[in-house]
Amino acid sequence: MNNEQFAQVFDRIADLLEIKGEVVFKTLAYRKAAESIRDLPGSLKAFHQQGKLMEIPGIGKAIAEKIEELIATEKLGFLERLEAEVPVGLLEVLQVPDVGPRKAALFWKQAGVTSLAELEAAANAGIIRTLPGMGEKSEARILAGIDALKRRGHRLNLDTARSIADRWLDWIRHQPGVERAEAAGSLRRWKTTVGDIDIVVAIKEPSELMKALASHPDVQRVLGTGDNKTSLELPGGINMQVWTQPPDRFGTLLQFVSGSKDHNVALRALAQKQGLSLSEQCITTADGKEMLFADEEGIYKTLGLDFIPPELREDRGEIKAAEEHRLPRLLEVSQLTAELHTHSTWSDGINTIEEMARGCLSRGLKIYSASDHSGGLGIAGGLKPERLRERKKEIEQVQQKLGNGITILGGAEVEIKADGTLDYNDETLAWLDVVVASLHTSLRQPRDEITARLVNAIRHPHVDIIGHASGRLLPNREGADLDWDIVLDEAQKSGVAFEINANPSRLDIDEVHVRQAVEMGIPIFINTDAHAVEQLDLVVYGVSVARRAWLKPDQILSTWEPDRLLTWLKMPKANRKNL
Repeated sequence: MNNEQFAQVFDRIADLLEIKGEVVFKTLAYRKAAESIRDLPGSLKAFHQQGKLMEIPGIGKAIAEKIEELIATEKLGFLERLEAEVPVGLLEVLQVPDVGPRKAALFWKQAGVTSLAELEAAANAGIIRTLPGMGEKSEARILAGIDALKRRGHRLNLDTARSIADRWLDWIRHQPGVERAEAAGSLRRWKTTVGDIDIVVAIKEPSELMKALASHPDVQRVLGTGDNKTSLELPGGINMQVWTQPPDRFGTLLQFVSGSKDHNVALRALAQKQGLSLSEQCITTADGKEMLFADEEGIYKTLGLDFIPPELREDRGEIKAAEEHRLPRLLEVSQLTAELHTHSTWSDGINTIEEMARGCLSRGLKIYSASDHSGGLGIAGGLKPERLRERKKEIEQVQQKLGNGITILGGAEVEIKADGTLDYNDETLAWLDVVVASLHTSLRQPRDEITARLVNAIRHPHVDIIGHASGRLLPNREGADLDWDIVLDEAQKSGVAFEINANPSRLDIDEVHVRQAVEMGIPIFINTDAHAVEQLDLVVYGVSVARRAWLKPDQILSTWEPDRLLTWLKMPKANRKNL
């Protein structure tokens, strides 16, 4: 079992306990344990071997004992007993947007619903609307949510897909005859979630590779095979396609499999206008001559285009821009200078402020903000105002110790409460160096209500950044139902910035809203929301969102020189547009 699998066990326990009707603090304890395990900088098993399980935030004696049982047996008696009491099919019901454990319990206890199919049948029969607190609109939202769930299907977070692909690429590259192997498809385009994993391979004779793939112990089933492609099912129902071509045809194969479908259709149409035919094997001229490409650059050049980075290949104007030499020079991780949303041991982080600051410094950053949770988010160990002032002393000590190589700020991630007010009073907010305001709870409020709640934070004179605006958790928890036209219009007026949260479970806001925001002149930061030093490296996922949004480095405030950024933070929001 890996960390994600351990975390899923405790999430499962929390869901079942809440459906059962257990007291809130018990369910919150298991959710906190799951969150802490996901945020670990290393393997949970390594913490166990070192005798450090109870040093992990949220892991007490009872949960530590359950972890030990899982490590020893990969089973948990407590979970098995719970599953005997509560229908496990209700966990599938929880994947429906707008259905939490309380509603799942209501459907189970009062309508006999124990599975997703039974929920859909009950809603179609008009039964759900008759339950307490429900109605026709609620029933319609549930049916719409079930439809959305069907469309979404089985998708992987980007980091999970990359991890799986990297392991397979390492194995494939060591097979006889393989000259090159690369990930392709939506993974190469850095889509926020990935359905199937696509790998393309340059090899002259693929038959032995295909046999080796089919007999690999991690392959559950061979779904289909041909001369140059095999489709496989991996553990967990994950599908992987491996495509092959000889090395001199690798470029056209990589381009074809990388997609997107719409980009490829537009590219083929352009080739046809020029009297050419583009396939995954070659470009064919009108007289039947084949043009072979070992790399993609030659394909785009032949068609009269600048090279189009994979992240832009969505048929959103990139081909015309490449024709006219207007493609942006996209952001690189190395160009970032600041990280303004992290957590330390003062709230629910794993590392101290000094360790986090050194981690930022080693990654070339010049500004680091310890933005621990505000006090209202008790499960995250949020800070009361008096503890913020205690933390300030530690920040000053670390700053003196590290010198001028990095500037350390005292910030906070402040909860936007259910009534739209902020978790700190104005005096405390004004005293902080950076205020990141975020939604964590009551995300299923009606659209008008939750939009007004976010707008209140946007308008607040001391809020600098809106963190992970929608509150979504990929791949299954949809974000709040915000009216983005209102949200972005208010942001444009206020001078507030939006965060691209680089955690691959969030990637919030998405590239469509990022691009819209930048076109409106709304400032954008990239932050990792790191709870451990190693999570600072998640910034690559935030950069991928910026690249998919066509952003250039100077359009991201996280690339600014320190003096300019510090000046921006100190300015009244109304004056920031002039900087």
